[in-house]
Amino acid sequence: MARTTERCGPEVASPEGIEAQTCVLTAGRDRPDTWARTYYRNETGGELLAVLSLMGPYGRTVQTHCPIDADDEPAICETPREPSRGEHTAYMAVAEFSAPANSGNGGSSGETEGDGAEFEPLLLRSGSNSPAPAAR
Repeated sequence: MARTTERCGPEVASPEGIEAQTCVLTAGRDRPDTWARTYYRNETGGELLAVLSLMGPYGRTVQTHCPIDADDEPAICETPREPSRGEHTAYMAVAEFSAPANSGNGGSSGETEGDGAEFEPLLLRSGSNSPAPAAR
């Protein structure tokens, strides 16, 4: 069985109550696959939406939309696995969390997406290549 390589950014949290850590994973020997995963906890009390993007070499991007339940239990969101193209370090993942405009998890300044759905401003962004926070 091939080993899974996981490269993660730091754990981050928002004042609204979202915690996340985003990673790039690769598994397989002869034909490895690469995918993105974000570990999260939603303590906002409302439902959220997450967009998880895996960006790879040659301009390749895979994006997944994950509904986030109003539940404070730890959970994950993943992109589909894709055949690796290049080194593991050539990939980066970013997860962005926002609240639907009607959820009550933010202000009243909703933005409209291309499909007409309204979303609140970004609540949290987590990346696999984010620098670790400086010690204080």
